[in-house]
Amino acid sequence: MSQPLGISVERDGGLLHLTLSRPKANIIDAEMIAALDAALQRHLDHRDLKAVLLDADGPHFSFGASVEEHLPESCAEMLGGLHALILRMIDAPVPVMVAIAGQCLGGGLELACAGSILFAAPDANLGQPEMQLGVFAPAASCLLPERIGQPRAEEMLYSGASIDGRRALEIGLVDHLADDPTQAALEWFDTQLAPKSASSLRMAVAAARIEYAARIRARLARVEKLYLEELMQTRDAVEGLNAFIAKRPAKWENR
Repeated sequence: MSQPLGISVERDGGLLHLTLSRPKANIIDAEMIAALDAALQRHLDHRDLKAVLLDADGPHFSFGASVEEHLPESCAEMLGGLHALILRMIDAPVPVMVAIAGQCLGGGLELACAGSILFAAPDANLGQPEMQLGVFAPAASCLLPERIGQPRAEEMLYSGASIDGRRALEIGLVDHLADDPTQAALEWFDTQLAPKSASSLRMAVAAARIEYAARIRARLARVEKLYLEELMQTRDAVEGLNAFIAKRPAKWENR
């Protein structure tokens, strides 16, 4: 199988460019999570680094996390890895730009929301469909209220409905719209970040995100516990996941 992640250091060492490289779905599975985490761990402390850009090969950013890895026998390990990656992104000492095209769903949107500045195509499709499978989105339950406010976050989390890039811009889920989100992010880096001192930029990031990062860390621990110790003990959560894998309608018993 091909490598899950493209990694390049660009702009004279100022930009770490990470590309999800398993189109068309770019599933956020254990291998992809490990590759992303290792790349960030290796490069984030480089003195000249001023930003990270996360994008994806193919027409879609990501269809989401691996449903198979959400099953009871593997979900604790999967969630632990994904949430550690999200916290590494939240704690990143430089801005993390995310370029979104096509589908950006479930764990893919959770990953994107851990970034600092989001660029999306107008026709991108963003959503948290987990409730349709009988589970909830742990990281999104923490990240979406911070980005778009509690009422709009609850609407997305409960309904499982998706929105396009234009609506995402209206509610503050993304920050910029562009037909080519990666190119827009690169241009934003060149004009807004490249001329800055890398050391001063790191101090600005720390100052802007210190309380935000602490809130996400505390809330995510509580939500992960709820997911593993309560949700995954219910019959319907397991039924919904198994029904999705079997490509059949779920049969809810409300327990």
